[in-house]
Amino acid sequence: MHPLALAGSAAGRLAHYAISGVVGGLIIRGVSKRLPDGTPAVRKALVGGIANGIVAGRWLASAAEEARLKAGDMIAEARTTLGEEAPPPSAVSVDDHGHEH
Repeated sequence: MHPLALAGSAAGRLAHYAISGVVGGLIIRGVSKRLPDGTPAVRKALVGGIANGIVAGRWLASAAEEARLKAGDMIAEARTTLGEEAPPPSAVSVDDHGHEH
């Protein structure tokens, strides 16, 4: 796998966890300062906010994957321009992935 693809994938995952954690932390901190008792409505709002953070993280991961694929297409096109044959995406071996099924 190309290093640029690995970097894009890692960046997407990092962004996912960072945004989910920051959004959840900010929501919890803000609500705990206002209402220390924690009513059911507050809990519902917290859960909704965290769910929105998860959705945002998934969207970012999807955008990072799309960027990785576009970068791969551009690299393949550049190799073709140079007269080289670009390896097909199926050239990546997944036979030995380290665990039993």
